[in-house]
Amino acid sequence: MKLLTVRDIMTPLEKIAIISPYATVRELINLMDEQRVRSVIVERTGEHDAYGIVTYTNILEAIYSNDGDMDLLNVFDIATKPMIQVVPTLDIRYAAQLMINQKIKHLSVTWEGKLAGVISMTDIARVLMAEAKQEH
Repeated sequence: MKLLTVRDIMTPLEKIAIISPYATVRELINLMDEQRVRSVIVERTGEHDAYGIVTYTNILEAIYSNDGDMDLLNVFDIATKPMIQVVPTLDIRYAAQLMINQKIKHLSVTWEGKLAGVISMTDIARVLMAEAKQEH
């Protein structure tokens, strides 16, 4: 396997769905539907805050498990935060190892304290499948 870095396969910032932590869960669901995504990055509230992520799992747990009202719940109430961060120059094998060890599917990619992109387990799996096809 040739050396691939996180930068080579991450979803860049301009293609990521991002939402305010103060948005309602209804607004979140509408954004996910409009952009046809299964996860959304939650903005930081300040320089010393961390990025978060919200997935379908977070939404379902909040609404159904806790009898939550999607108009009363804000994104910060249900987000997974902080996201584990990696740098764009990291070898994807280490990113995959980190996801496996932490039992997570997404990592935020930051550079100089700013969000640069996101890498998912799906991104890495696509690379592995493409390589497997080329070897035959």
